[in-house]
Amino acid sequence: MLIFELSRPGRRSAQLAPAIRENTDDIPERARRVQPPLLPEVSELDAVRHYTRLSQRNFSIDTQFYPLGSCTMKYNPRAAHALAMLPEFLARHPLAPEATGQGFLACLHELQEMLAEITGMAAVSLTPMAGAQGEFAGVAMIRAYHGARGDHARNEIIVPDAAHGTNPASATVCGFKVREVPTTAEGNVDLGALAAAVGPQTAGLMLTNPSTLGVFEAGIVEIQRIVHAAGGLTYYDGANLNAILGKVRPGDMGFDAIHMNLHKTFSTPHGGGGPGAGAVGVSERLAAYLPVPLLGREGGLYRWIGERERPQSIGRLSAFMGNAGVLLRAWVYARMLGREGMARVADFSTLNANYLMARLARIGLPPFFPARRASHEFVVSLKPLKDETGVSAMDVAKCLLDKGFHAPTTYFPALVPECLLIEPTETESKQTLDAFADALAEILDLARRDPQRVKGSPWTLPVRRLDDVRAAREPDLAWNG
Repeated sequence: MLIFELSRPGRRSAQLAPAIRENTDDIPERARRVQPPLLPEVSELDAVRHYTRLSQRNFSIDTQFYPLGSCTMKYNPRAAHALAMLPEFLARHPLAPEATGQGFLACLHELQEMLAEITGMAAVSLTPMAGAQGEFAGVAMIRAYHGARGDHARNEIIVPDAAHGTNPASATVCGFKVREVPTTAEGNVDLGALAAAVGPQTAGLMLTNPSTLGVFEAGIVEIQRIVHAAGGLTYYDGANLNAILGKVRPGDMGFDAIHMNLHKTFSTPHGGGGPGAGAVGVSERLAAYLPVPLLGREGGLYRWIGERERPQSIGRLSAFMGNAGVLLRAWVYARMLGREGMARVADFSTLNANYLMARLARIGLPPFFPARRASHEFVVSLKPLKDETGVSAMDVAKCLLDKGFHAPTTYFPALVPECLLIEPTETESKQTLDAFADALAEILDLARRDPQRVKGSPWTLPVRRLDDVRAAREPDLAWNG
């Protein structure tokens, strides 16, 4: 039910009603409404019950296990939310003088320096507003580096075939051609194909490590040698940084640029279209190109560093200096963890992934790369089940909703047929992982006994199967009464 269907003429909530401006003489005639806006007329109780009911229909990390592969849907500690919403933080205007916000600037400066240390990079900028914008910034800095050297022939970015779809998109937006290299049967980048692909046209390589296949690139040292020897730079997609946090640093692997999804690794809010934060780090040779503003410290005082002092910067990516509330949550989370706690993130995310991988293998869902240990996530293929019963990965995913679990990522990476990409994260208990494995075992059994029952899922939710193609092409978003 839409809130408009609850609407009754004349019903009001005095507490929530906006103040009515009587004098409109200074509003131009062309900008004045001809008729009142179409808004629902409901009481406060109607509104509260309506939106509470809607929230109860959502799957969320606060209510269900949410094992989306490569998305790191882990619990967001309430302490981080509470501290980031202290009045002194929450009420600060972004144009307030630096002198009146030294505590706020100190927090972000410390986060900036912690992220540089954690990733092994020379410098970090907090300003990108999301992971995708962080990717854009990283590739834009690579472009600026080659441009400053007059090396304009470098017009290609190399990506593995298992890369996130945002990688080729970011490269294309920055004006590069994209060249794809294949993955071997063991899940690694094909070094022979990479060596054949690089040349004077190579601007760089975009790589996630561990990859979206859930394995650590065994040839990472050789990958770096091949790309750098050809004059290219290497970019680290930080989507899977959770797996190696406190264990190994992308800078030590040889990467020149990195973006960090603070909503994945540093447990800030995730999903719903934002807000986000995609901080970027770089090696020394790219430091001059970092987006501004950056935070500096002089004489014990913190201040913003802008375009005047960083003339080679790729510029500003937002009106001010990044998503302050999200960055503060990341700072609180990092302070709560400390150096030792960060290593435990990698320990437990890897332990949970390998435990769940072993549990699923025992019920007939072996890993797609059986000879490899999982990092923080792993891939299984449901192609044998589909060949046997006609039940697809999407059918199993929908059936999991009936069991009270959000589904893993489906059909990605695309090179794995009938793929489920599963990431349990470090915040889930053994009991939750066992319950998820038991639910999948029940679905596999049902698929063999009554495949149509699985193919018709979900049965218990307010919304059944949607026509995904029609929903994308013909969205019905307007209320017409």
